[in-house]
Amino acid sequence: MSWLNWPHSLTDPSQTRNLKPRENGITMVIDKGLGIDGLKDLLEVSGAYIDYLKLGFGTSVLYSSHYLKHKIQLAKEYGVKIYPGGTLTEVAIYQQEIPHYLSLITQIGFNAIEISEGTLSYPPDVRKEIIVRALDAGLDVITEFGKKEQGSIILLSELEERLLSDIFLGVSYVIVEGRESGTGVGIYDQNGNFDGATLYDFVHHWAYKDRLIWEAPLKKQQVHFIQLFGTNVNLGNIAPGEVVALEALRRGLRSDTFIFKEVLGEV
Repeated sequence: MSWLNWPHSLTDPSQTRNLKPRENGITMVIDKGLGIDGLKDLLEVSGAYIDYLKLGFGTSVLYSSHYLKHKIQLAKEYGVKIYPGGTLTEVAIYQQEIPHYLSLITQIGFNAIEISEGTLSYPPDVRKEIIVRALDAGLDVITEFGKKEQGSIILLSELEERLLSDIFLGVSYVIVEGRESGTGVGIYDQNGNFDGATLYDFVHHWAYKDRLIWEAPLKKQQVHFIQLFGTNVNLGNIAPGEVVALEALRRGLRSDTFIFKEVLGEV
């Protein structure tokens, strides 16, 4: 691919953005049914800015094997890790199909998995066993904290405890539930707002805080997190059409995050 020789001061005014492969500054995108051409377009335009692609909910089982393999291969070609949504994992848990499920998703080519409790509740020892099984299967494991039920809230003390325990087990990241709507669940109120000051006061001193992925589908949430935790905060549930716009926010290429000083003298 040929790139224009833009000065680095223009491509990244923040001068702080981590490039792939990276451990923080993660962007996780939710795919709710992209076709092959749509996925190709997404990856050609913004594959350099995507770290994880989640096939949302249980949509993975609604594709033919050939089509699903094609999507997985495309993601891998662009260095994007791909996994089924956590809801499908919960269905497998409920149906007592976890060994079969892990075998199937690794066989078809997924290289990551989300283990969540957004709908189900199950004992900690069961959850730990699933995490260990997934790691043993060679999958990059991401867990999720929080419920999808409207009006559910997240206790930050419990989130910290979960973060520490999961990282100790070998999990790569812990997602903080925000749903694809970004409203009325987890840390967000019905209008998608949250108390950033309180969040920062709690989280800024945590060990492994850079291993949290905040689901932030709305622009105002993305701006708020970047302002709170910096350019390389991990953000998830980003719509495919918003990836480049988010990258511009991260780098200070939009007025919302543009940090500037008064221009003096000649230019």
